[in-house]
Amino acid sequence: MFIVIGRTFATYLVILIIFRLMGKREIGELSILDLVVFVMLAEIGVFSIEDPQDEFIHAIIPMIVLLFIQRGTAWLSLKSQMFRVLLDGKPSVIIREGKINEHEMRKQRYNFDDLMQQLRENGTRSVADVDFAVLEPSGKLSIYEKSEKRPNDSSGFIMPLIADGKIQYENLKQNHKDEDWLRKEIHKRGYENPEQISFLSVDQENKWYIDTYEAKKKD
Repeated sequence: MFIVIGRTFATYLVILIIFRLMGKREIGELSILDLVVFVMLAEIGVFSIEDPQDEFIHAIIPMIVLLFIQRGTAWLSLKSQMFRVLLDGKPSVIIREGKINEHEMRKQRYNFDDLMQQLRENGTRSVADVDFAVLEPSGKLSIYEKSEKRPNDSSGFIMPLIADGKIQYENLKQNHKDEDWLRKEIHKRGYENPEQISFLSVDQENKWYIDTYEAKKKD
């Protein structure tokens, strides 16, 4: 009995330390890999408690391996946008200017019941009130209502045009722009190429936000 109690306490402490080392993430923003790691840690913890005859180190080692896997993939996600998209997915525009993108909904296996539920949870009464709705990689629906519904929020929906020094061609296309237009605009603002910029976005009022790797700049 005392062995089981001791193992339960020790397993709790080990998993708590591992979670702290994995970094702070909201539960709703966990990646698929994070969820897999959490489930595996829980299973390993249960096995270590249920089988007190087995050495406790046999549970500690796979937990530490999972920690290294999670930290390694988090580092790769910071360095590679392609890896980040492969691992976490990318946002999908479900509603644009009050029109539902049914093709994107089918692609994401997202049905109208899901859409209506999340609109209700946001307090949105009608699809017609929505300017943009974006399905995030976490599964959360980010909803931007039309300005007349929320007069204090006039910036509108913002999509990055450059992230990690790379042009976001799909976002450009959705905004009816191309690479030549973007390069001309950043040249006007004193930048030679997109690689100098870590993040660039433009809202519906044509307000630009540019964050460089060396310094931050707004105009």
